[in-house]
Formats: sequence, structure tokens, C-alpha cells
Amino acid sequence: MFLYVKIVMQIEILKSKLHRATVTDVHLDYEGSCAIDQSLLKSANIYEYEQIHIYNLSNGERFTTYAIKAEKNSGIISLNGAAAFKGKVNDKIIICSYIYLHKNEISAHKPSLVYFKENSNIIENIKNNIEEQKKIFSVKE
Repeated sequence: MFLYVKIVMQIEILKSKLHRATVTDVHLDYEGSCAIDQSLLKSANIYEYEQIHIYNLSNGERFTTYAIKAEKNSGIISLNGAAAFKGKVNDKIIICSYIYLHKNEISAHKPSLVYFKENSNIIENIKNNIEEQKKIFSVKE
């Protein structure tokens, strides 16, 4: 008897992005994670306890943790536990989550991209493509 296993290649693709968010709190004496305003999580399609990658634009740190819910409509983005060593209040960060897709699913995929008003965690725009970056680098579809 033979067991046939088909291996399907999946590619990790951007699912969600909170672009240029502002760190509002840091809490060292906490179990860990990043607390994010529930309304921001919903807008970006990020689930509580989902793995997230954080890129700190203020100091160059890049790290992985998980999201937890903060008070809805509070604007809170808090680095907790070990993550508190990676940033400070008012740092600008990018928070991303990723998804594995089969190559045939990629062209239909639309990430949730949330952009903020300058120096705040108030949503300015929500998109599902990165047109400005494509223009800067002269990317043609």
C-alpha cells in the first residue's frame, strides 16, 4: 500500500497593515503582546491573538508578537512585556499580519491597509492596494 501526498506550495502574502501608527503606551510589567484599539483591529482585519510583525520607524527595530484588544475607539497601541523594550511612546510603527495563499489565490487577494492622520491613531484612509509605492517605483501591472 502506498500513501500519496500532494504537496501544495503556499506563499506568505501581506494580509493587514496599520501604517505609521503611533505608540501610545509601553508596559514592561505585562505578560507580552501589543494591545491595539478594537476598532483599529477590525478595520485592519486583524484578530485577537493573531501573530503580528511590528516595524518601528523611529528606531529600526523589527519584532514579532501577537495582538490583543484594547478599549474600542481609544486609539491605544501599547507595546507590552518584552515588546516594551522595542519602542517608546510616540514612536511611529507599522503593524502587519500575513496569510499563506496558494499561488492561484494571490491575484484575487486584497490586503487591508489602514493609514492614519499625521501624528495620531485616527484613521485617514483604508485601502486594499499600494498605489503610491507602485508609482514611486514605476511598477506597471
